Amino acid sequence: MTKSCWQWLGACLISIALSACGTRPTPAIESYVFGTMVSISLPDQSQTRAQQLANAVNQEFFKLHQQLHAWQSDSELSRLNQAIAAGQSMQVSPLLAHMLRQTQQLSAQSEDIFNPAIGQLIALWGFHRDEFTPVKVEPEQIHRLVKTHPSMAQLHIQDLQVSSSNREVQLDFGGYAKGYALDIAANFLRTQGVRNALINIGGNIIALGQHDQRSWQVGIQHPRQSGTIATIDLPDGWAIGTSGDYQRYFNLDGQRYCHIIDPRTGYPVQTTQSVTVLIPPAESAGVMSDVASKPIFIARDESARLLAAKKMGVDYFLIVDAHGDVLMSRAMQKILHWTQPPSHIKVVDTEAL
Repeated sequence: MTKSCWQWLGACLISIALSACGTRPTPAIESYVFGTMVSISLPDQSQTRAQQLANAVNQEFFKLHQQLHAWQSDSELSRLNQAIAAGQSMQVSPLLAHMLRQTQQLSAQSEDIFNPAIGQLIALWGFHRDEFTPVKVEPEQIHRLVKTHPSMAQLHIQDLQVSSSNREVQLDFGGYAKGYALDIAANFLRTQGVRNALINIGGNIIALGQHDQRSWQVGIQHPRQSGTIATIDLPDGWAIGTSGDYQRYFNLDGQRYCHIIDPRTGYPVQTTQSVTVLIPPAESAGVMSDVASKPIFIARDESARLLAAKKMGVDYFLIVDAHGDVLMSRAMQKILHWTQPPSHIKVVDTEAL
């Protein structure tokens, strides 16, 4: 890892902080992958066993990171992007083929608001780098890329052979890979007989079991202040994820430009500070904790946010808009504990949506 990565890591705020529900703190084994901090807590294991398990998990994370890196030319995903740009097909690994099919389905579910095919736009805004310095993007460049309408539906997957009808499709799994890695880690630890663990990949978290006979507790990072805005109990098998504009961003001419880009306009979203979603136990709970927050974050107003939550099947959500006001579901309100309550909170019943 470069020196700049370590400097950024030391300065960044993890979007969801961990604690142990009022009990003694649990030492976490930390690493750095997917461009963020990874933390694995294994309270019932000896130090030696915990380190062995964490090392095995991190090896899988690093392999996945190398395979899916969006701008390293030797990654499998980058090679696929090069083939698409050249109008060629490429045989991919079974794992990548599975991911492509899964992201296609999730993109369709979101009506292409979650769109991993807009890698060229992400690169144009300077987010294919380890450091985020101001980038002046010409409107004509954005308009040209948006007009090409790259989408996951334009990928053609036949067995392991992948091509695209649109050469402008460039894949970036930055809004998906962390969640997929969570599911891999949780499944691996279960196969190793681990009953209690907490895995945090840069704010996407999944819980196994309990800690000291109580649910794990996580704190949702305040998007504009130090510390948490609220805490929440995370039962066995549940996952939580936050998308925010406060880690990967730059300021230019008094405006904040974050890494979450609206594929319809080509511009970074400026209507939302953060979105937190809570996902019940499921085979892909980790994936959904990563993906489901994105369409809600990108939505432009309250009605669109609620519709996005419904489309993604999210019953538990907390949205902080550009003004710091909160819109949240009744289900989330019932389990949330405020630490820095905002001045304006609106609660909606998802059953009525």
